Amino acid sequence: MSPRIRVTRQGEAIDEALRNADGFRTAQDLYGVLRSQGLSVGLTTVYRHVKVLADAGEIDVVHRPDGEAQYRLCLPVKADHHHHLVCRVCGRSVEVEGPEVEQWAERVADAAGYTQISHTVEVFGLCPEHSAPARPPRRRR
Repeated sequence: MSPRIRVTRQGEAIDEALRNADGFRTAQDLYGVLRSQGLSVGLTTVYRHVKVLADAGEIDVVHRPDGEAQYRLCLPVKADHHHHLVCRVCGRSVEVEGPEVEQWAERVADAAGYTQISHTVEVFGLCPEHSAPARPPRRRR
């Protein structure tokens, strides 16, 4: 049974911030957006609300390489289960399917006798905007 999501002014503001985000955002990011809009909402409220949304499957959650959780509204994709390519700089993301990953996970679980498996796979890199080519080294004269 998924948790009941209470409708509050603060919760609706957090939902709106998630809808307007163009990629994954941390709770701190969402809090900053709300505060910059002059909204009175506590950081604890933001963390609590995104946890409830995540537990209900309403938002995607990925963990950055440093362990901090980032959140984003789920987008419809062909498969219920999907993975993400996430920019390490801006949090922009692309949803991707990974049939090879699914097959591998089932194969290794089966070989070890495991059932009812789940997994998460997130790929971090730099989006096209942050993948500018490196400057060539300066030549000495």
